[in-house]
Order: sequence, then structure tokens, then C-alpha cells
Amino acid sequence: MSNLLYIIAVILIIGWAIGTFAYAVGSLIHILLVIAIIALILGVIRRA
Repeated sequence: MSNLLYIIAVILIIGWAIGTFAYAVGSLIHILLVIAIIALILGVIRRA
């Protein structure tokens, strides 16, 4: 289950990076980054 969280987080971070450099979606990209960070934090907390 934790592997799934990391995969989702990586996909969201890549999407954020692409969106940031393309200036396509605007503030929605930053929401994706926040979701990715939350997923990573949850993964670390659940592992400990």
C-alpha cells in the first residue's frame, strides 16, 4: 500500500513540474504538489 502512495506522489510531482514549466493550468498545479507532499508524509508516517 505504501508503494502505491509513493507512485501517486511521484506522478503528481512530475505533473506539477511539467505544468509549472508549461504555464498551462495555473494554480491547479500547486494543488497537485500539495497533494503529492501529503501523500509522501502519510507514507512516511505509516512506515514508522
